[in-house]
Amino acid sequence: MNIVGRCVALVVLSILFTISLSASAADTGTRVAYRAPAEAVTHFRLADTNELVLGAPPREDADEAKAIYGPVAEYLSTVLGRKVVFHHAGNWGVYQGLMQKGAYDLEFDGPHFNSWRIERTQHNVLVKASGDFVFGVLVLKDNDRIKELKQLAGRTICASAPPNLGTLTVLNEFSNPARQPIIVNTDGWKEIHQGLLAGRCVAAVLPLKQLEKFEKNGGRQSRLIFRGAALPDNALSAGPRLTPAEQDKIARAMLSPEGEQATARLREKYAQGKPFVAASNKEFVGLSTYLKNEWGY
Repeated sequence: MNIVGRCVALVVLSILFTISLSASAADTGTRVAYRAPAEAVTHFRLADTNELVLGAPPREDADEAKAIYGPVAEYLSTVLGRKVVFHHAGNWGVYQGLMQKGAYDLEFDGPHFNSWRIERTQHNVLVKASGDFVFGVLVLKDNDRIKELKQLAGRTICASAPPNLGTLTVLNEFSNPARQPIIVNTDGWKEIHQGLLAGRCVAAVLPLKQLEKFEKNGGRQSRLIFRGAALPDNALSAGPRLTPAEQDKIARAMLSPEGEQATARLREKYAQGKPFVAASNKEFVGLSTYLKNEWGY
């Protein structure tokens, strides 16, 4: 066989091999994707100094975030004898990018992120907000047309933009991307609830704790059509630049009276003012699956 013939043969074999791979993926209903092992993650530093960095999702503007997390960083600096600084990412893209690079030494955020960090960036969960984290999907009380979640395919739902866990909880119930609700991006639980009442969307997704708070005194204005799984609440995790002894010291400090004082604003916003409780990695196993369709995870 001459050189031209050999080249043609190689091209044909390459095409057949690609078709075979595609058919195999289609038969099993899986996507062909590369997943780097946990040990391959490079832990990027935000500074050249030996400072430890505390991070959190940009759910607040820079000033409010500093008021919430600044006292926590100052307190942990005293506890550890090492400087801890809070870093405000500015937007979700930056926050997720830095998290995926292992840039944060301490992070306070949702259970799906904590689960992913346990698996991929060698983080350990230390403490969490007490109680379960349960999301519900609501429609107006007098809306008798919508009986179940699947009927929201192609309809509007007020929710925070992904990777908000409530939104991912809902989208996780729809296997066909062409048959999903239309997300009306809304910032803040109160605003989401008000969006439903004002008719800006057919449904809304809220933590059930917030629903009880919003409709406690005014009577029930909405009707629950879907209740998500009970998940652990927001939690604090620590990465590999903190020794096991330091991580244990932080966990104990966060549960102390001094720790409760330093975390007062944080707990008021994300734990209904209740004390944090001890947490373990096993509570968060598998919850990273909610991020499976998000870029970078």
